[in-house]
Amino acid sequence: MRKSEVIGQEEAWARLTQMAREDRLPHAMMLCGPQGAGKMALAMAFANYLLCRNHTPDDEACEACPQCKMLARWEHPDLHFTFPTIKLPSMGSDHKPVSDDFARQWHEMVKESPYFSMDQWMNAIGAENQQAIITAGESDDLVRKLSLKSSQGGCKVSIIWLPERMNIECANKLLKLIEEPPQGTVFIMVSEEPDKLLETIRSRTQRIDIKRISTESISRQLKERYGLGDELANRMARLANGSWLKAVRELEKDSENTEFLADYQQLMRLAYMRNIHDLKPWSERIAGYGREKQKRFMDYFIRLTRENFMYNFANPDLNYMSEEEEAFANKFARFINEANIIPISEMADKVQRDIKQNANAKIVFFDLALQMIMLLLKK
Repeated sequence: MRKSEVIGQEEAWARLTQMAREDRLPHAMMLCGPQGAGKMALAMAFANYLLCRNHTPDDEACEACPQCKMLARWEHPDLHFTFPTIKLPSMGSDHKPVSDDFARQWHEMVKESPYFSMDQWMNAIGAENQQAIITAGESDDLVRKLSLKSSQGGCKVSIIWLPERMNIECANKLLKLIEEPPQGTVFIMVSEEPDKLLETIRSRTQRIDIKRISTESISRQLKERYGLGDELANRMARLANGSWLKAVRELEKDSENTEFLADYQQLMRLAYMRNIHDLKPWSERIAGYGREKQKRFMDYFIRLTRENFMYNFANPDLNYMSEEEEAFANKFARFINEANIIPISEMADKVQRDIKQNANAKIVFFDLALQMIMLLLKK
């Protein structure tokens, strides 16, 4: 994978390659930023750069050396991926899941695209309702792998995706590994919530903040890759708000957002009509989505509520909505106002906390529906 396949992020790439050229690359770094900004794509492209033996004049991997040919299949013996896993029913009671248990699914996903989310990974391993973590068994496995000499005579690269999902035993073992790194090893952590990591780990890595992708870069890629016209590409790029994942989702005909919009519309209409009889099956249906999808729905709920509030200011530059969402906002936005926007936001935050803490989803969402009846009355 080459830098040219990474969308935007020219500034971060220039910083990484400059450190490598000047021989001041830290042994452990952490790429931090929002979902969809291309942190993993950047990490994979930079790993390719580090393992390539023959860079081009414009700081690209050559794609011709034996190392690059192995990396084209992501099968280089000196590149190691670490990522969250789950425990399958077929695993023994004493087995601690490790990344190698899911190597086939991982390689299939990264070959398809270096832009993916935790939700996509959970779907790939068939575990939407479980919590994926990085276990202590993974850190033991990583110690064993990195203790070996480089197979190709260069450096060894360890990419750790979402290190904030390490359990405490794994985090402590990884800390020791970072404090005393094997010779010639470079750790690249890819994090969306770095504050959840141990402070001792954060202090021993060089943090590199990855910004959201520019609207111009997303628009350009939408036109090049999908053949969109200028107007549609620009609207999609603004709606994506710096996330390539959001831009791609909006292009999918069966986009989950279409389903969530229908759910949101139904909730607000039934709440406005005080139709408690139909709100109960609504809440049961949302509860049946499973934990990860429930969290995605609440993220959508919060975003669209905010967009409807901002719609009242009649300033298109403040809104990031699809045509369908905007058509709904044209009639509904007046019901989201200064009197209820804060209580609705606080309620939504509480729902998200309850879901993460495994509260009874039917009760949580029925309570949300009942509270919306009262909140929509506030003016």
